[in-house]
Amino acid sequence: MMLKALHSWDLTPAQAISLQKELAGDVIISGEVNSVRFIGGADISMPRGSRTARAAIVVLSYPELEIVEIETIVAALTFPYVPGLLSFREAPLVLELFEKLNHKPDLLIVDGQGIAHPRRLGIASHLGLWLDIPVIGCAKSRLCGEQVEVGFEAGSQARLIDQGEVIGTVLRTRSGSKPLYISSGHRISLEESVRWALACTRGYRLPEPSRLAHLAAGGNLPGVKKAVASLP
Repeated sequence: MMLKALHSWDLTPAQAISLQKELAGDVIISGEVNSVRFIGGADISMPRGSRTARAAIVVLSYPELEIVEIETIVAALTFPYVPGLLSFREAPLVLELFEKLNHKPDLLIVDGQGIAHPRRLGIASHLGLWLDIPVIGCAKSRLCGEQVEVGFEAGSQARLIDQGEVIGTVLRTRSGSKPLYISSGHRISLEESVRWALACTRGYRLPEPSRLAHLAAGGNLPGVKKAVASLP
């Protein structure tokens, strides 16, 4: 499945920041997602000290949450590490994997921020504009915004607010575990994003699409260890 190019990736950090500000206005942070046959998870792993990344997309059936497809890639990163510009470093690998999929996800959960980003264009929102499907940002840590303490029990929530704007939800998916930072990526509301994150949680901190993509990116799912072993 070929994707229509949204822009060039050959940019300087300054150009990337300008493009983020421009694209942020195109992000849609509303909408319900009611008909889902396949749901995907995307994650990228980079060993400490390496410039080579391992990216993975895992596609699951819904509501069974059984794996129907796994795609992985091992490649060098060309864009420098700059806080807030993660998508320019990692998104091209995810897009390359997406083009290989035989089962197109109706909904994608990405390890990273959606609009919970200083310029409202985290990797989940950026990928959403490229893919034109509903995308949820599911981050393990906060990039920006202020929060109040979230309850201890699974399902507890708190708003994430930046400059008076609600940009995400701090969500505890498992009692006693650290919370996740859920935000709209594209073509889905924050409320729907939280609903789907909880609907895909099966006793672990991460929703199943994210958890399995994280394992695949680390070479800990069957069929991906050979690729990971080739890393320098």
